[in-house]
Amino acid sequence: MKRFESRLAQLCTQIHEDWVTHQRDWTRPGFRAVAVHRFGVWSQGLHSRLLRAAGVRLYRILFRYIRNHYGIELPGSTIVGRRFWIAHQGGIVIHPKAEIGDDCLIRQNVTIGAASHDRPREAPKLGNGVQVGSGAAILGNVKIGDGVRIGPNAVVMTSVPAGVIVFAAPARILRLPQPKEASGEEKTTGSFECSVDGGLSAKGSSQWTKS
Repeated sequence: MKRFESRLAQLCTQIHEDWVTHQRDWTRPGFRAVAVHRFGVWSQGLHSRLLRAAGVRLYRILFRYIRNHYGIELPGSTIVGRRFWIAHQGGIVIHPKAEIGDDCLIRQNVTIGAASHDRPREAPKLGNGVQVGSGAAILGNVKIGDGVRIGPNAVVMTSVPAGVIVFAAPARILRLPQPKEASGEEKTTGSFECSVDGGLSAKGSSQWTKS
């Protein structure tokens, strides 16, 4: 009984830290996803078979709701450190075998997963204090060092040392818009004048293009 109370207190402490990390807003999808993950890990460690079965069943229901409703796929088998911050929801997929350190932050449309179907069990390991920008992908058996910042839309498939910044190539302008005067077009311009009784008159011009 004392062990159960100790583990329950530890769960509450972790969820409270996550709540503070998510700006003390329990309605944030990121906080809800992390809280459900904490509950799933806690349920799998229960000694009572009856309680463990009930807890795991409830976790699976909540996991599917978070995945389908918020677009955050965070499996219970993923190792997640303390104060994990999911800043925005949508398009987030994390590998079941991935490891995430303390004080990490990820944004929307981030993938942390396997590099190919041929090696499905290989997953990234993130150190402490790693920040991942929106649209980034970290793939394969790679290690991301402490304090690394990965920019938006970067694709990381090699290990990264601690304390560095990784960014994707900036966007380039490939072609500027051109005037719509292609060869073979004929342009004709005319003028007109009209008058009405009483001395009023109007002048103007018209223009049309024939391809």
